Amino acid sequence: MHPDLEKLIVLQAHDVEAKRLRDEMAALPKHAAALEAKAKATEGQRAVIVDLIAKEETLRRRQESDVKDHQAKIARVRKQLDLATTTVQVTAFEHEIAFCQAEVSRLEDAELESMERSEGFESQKTLADEAVTDATATLERERVRANETVAQDKILLVAVEEKRKAVRAEISESALSTYDRIAKAKGTAVAEALNQKCMACQMMVRPQRWNDLRDRDNQESMMTCESCGRLLYYDPARDSPQRKTVPVESIAASIIRSL
Repeated sequence: MHPDLEKLIVLQAHDVEAKRLRDEMAALPKHAAALEAKAKATEGQRAVIVDLIAKEETLRRRQESDVKDHQAKIARVRKQLDLATTTVQVTAFEHEIAFCQAEVSRLEDAELESMERSEGFESQKTLADEAVTDATATLERERVRANETVAQDKILLVAVEEKRKAVRAEISESALSTYDRIAKAKGTAVAEALNQKCMACQMMVRPQRWNDLRDRDNQESMMTCESCGRLLYYDPARDSPQRKTVPVESIAASIIRSL
C-alpha cells in the first residue's frame, strides 16, 4: 500500500465523522422547528374545535331564547283568542298559535341536534387536549436533547478537526491535492477494492489493474477506480478468495481501531 494511502484512509474516517457531526448539528434545530410547527398546528386544530363548541353554545342560547319568545307569544295569542268575537279572528289566532307551536318544536329538535354535535366536539376536544399535551412534551424533550447533542457535537468536532489537521500534516501535498479534489467531487475520495470490485461505485476492476492493486510490492503510485475516480486500496484480509479460518484483523479495521 502506498505510504500516503493508509493516512488518507484515516483522514477520510475523520472527514466522514466531521461531516456527520456537522450534519447532525444542522439537522437537530430543523427537527425541533418541525416539532414546534407540529405543536402549533395541533394547538390550532384544538382552537378550531373549541370555537365550534362555543358557536354551538351560542346557537343553543339563541334557540332557547327564541323558544321562550314563541311560548310567550302563544300565551298572548291564547288570551286574544279568548276575547275573539268573530270566526275570522279565531281562525287567525289559531293559525298563529299553530305556527308558533311548530316553531317551538323545530327549535327544540334543532337544540337537541346542537347538543349532539357538542358532545361530538367535546370528544374531539378531549383527544385534541391529549394531542397538544403530547406534542408540547415531545417538543420540550427534543429541544433539550437537541441542545445537549449540539453542545456535545461541538466538542467532538473540535477534537476531530485537531486529528484531521494532524493527519493532513503527515501526508504529501500531491496526495492531499488529489484526495481533496476527488472528495470535493464525490463526497469521499478513498474506496476499498473487494472481490475485484470498487465498493464505492460497485463497478468491476479490470483484471490487470486488479492484479497490480493486489501486488504488495507496488507502492510507487496510488491507483484510482476507472469508473468513479476514487483512490483504491486492497485489503487481503477481507478479500473472499483469501479468507482464512483464523480471524485476521483487516487493514481498515486496524487503522480505524487506532483512531
